[in-house]
Amino acid sequence: MSATAPPTDGPAGEPSLKRAIGPKLLILFVIGDILGTGIYATTGSVAGKVGGALWLPFAIGFVVAILTAASYVELVGKYPKAAGAALYTQKAFKIPFLTFIVAFMVMCSGLSSASAAARAFSGDYLGELTNDALPPTLVAILFIVVLASLNLRGVSESVKTNVVLTLVEVTGLLVILAIGAWAVLSGDGEPGRLVEFEASGTGYALLTSVLGATALGFFAFVGFEDSVNMAEETIDPQRTFPRAIFIGVTVTGTIYVLVALVSSLLVDTETLAGSSGPLLEVVKAGGVEFPAKLFALIALFAVTNSALINIMMASRLCYGMANERILPRAMGKVLSGRRTPVVGIVFVTLLAIGLVSTGEIEGLGDTTSFLLLCVFAVVNVAVLVLRRDPVDHAHFRTPTALPVLGTVTAVILASPLAERPADVYIRAAVLVAIGIALWAVNKLVLRASSQD
Repeated sequence: MSATAPPTDGPAGEPSLKRAIGPKLLILFVIGDILGTGIYATTGSVAGKVGGALWLPFAIGFVVAILTAASYVELVGKYPKAAGAALYTQKAFKIPFLTFIVAFMVMCSGLSSASAAARAFSGDYLGELTNDALPPTLVAILFIVVLASLNLRGVSESVKTNVVLTLVEVTGLLVILAIGAWAVLSGDGEPGRLVEFEASGTGYALLTSVLGATALGFFAFVGFEDSVNMAEETIDPQRTFPRAIFIGVTVTGTIYVLVALVSSLLVDTETLAGSSGPLLEVVKAGGVEFPAKLFALIALFAVTNSALINIMMASRLCYGMANERILPRAMGKVLSGRRTPVVGIVFVTLLAIGLVSTGEIEGLGDTTSFLLLCVFAVVNVAVLVLRRDPVDHAHFRTPTALPVLGTVTAVILASPLAERPADVYIRAAVLVAIGIALWAVNKLVLRASSQD
């Protein structure tokens, strides 16, 4: 469909989503979706798990992200629909229950990510501006509600806001890199910390320490998978997505490794691990006169961007699942005039409020990573299975070795080898249980409808 082609109707006569996203917007969208809460809020937690060599988990996470991104690029080129991983799972395995669980896990991962961003917003960065005068949980809930309202206005408004916030958050990370360059030229910092590991000895203890830090650090890379849910709102998705996703992951991966190196060089591990605003500690320790309050404001913009995009993606996923009849058709209802998925937005906002009321940054971030790693394992297998389903248009094809390696790495990082806290598994299990309950209700509704 061209940029000027008229929209087709969605399910049950509903208007379709509007194709409003071109190549440049999509690249900025992917970068903005990946950058944000992960690097701004969890760098300290990663340092607490692995030690001064906190750059290593981000480097490994970059490789894992590229492997799975290649699978997503092939699949979105073959099937440019809004349902993303749910669509790929259904086409590959044709098991409706598995499809629903995968879709629900993706949706919940976006919501736990948005909730982590909301918690980061109400933490040390906001405290730098308000002297910790505001109740964090209330601030986080209000934050979610405001972003849901912006999402309701329309994809064009949301994506343009994303572009502005992306430029702001990139500026913040460039400030960190400039401070690091100045420190290196001035001979400041402790280079020896860059090769220090928290785990004593070698072997299994070191392996699990690195894997645990990588699993948490992988939270910083999530986001590229969200962009495939914008396929129906993207102009010429077969040509646009490969470049956007690969450029987005490469740019953010490079920035993350450099920021991690600077953070460890300038700030000791204990200080980083104890802060919900670790990059603010880097600014204060950098020896450069950059206003801490200004950087805190930049960081707030960055986590706002992450939350906005994740709420947007979760609502679009609801819309896509409704089109596939995985969720009730009411989830596909589009707001007249604005043409945004109104029911999906309200539904995911309520779930996000529940999550933000019961979790903290590290636990919510780790929950996001765990849920998505499980999904990524399925998607990497699906791309191989779907090689038996050729389509009648050209699309990107990833080398076979990449989805194989993507499956193996995702399974390892999702396994107990990563030494996650028990609350991460409990939270994920509760979310999946909610999904199973919704699946049962939906089956009953469909059965009753078929008998009428």
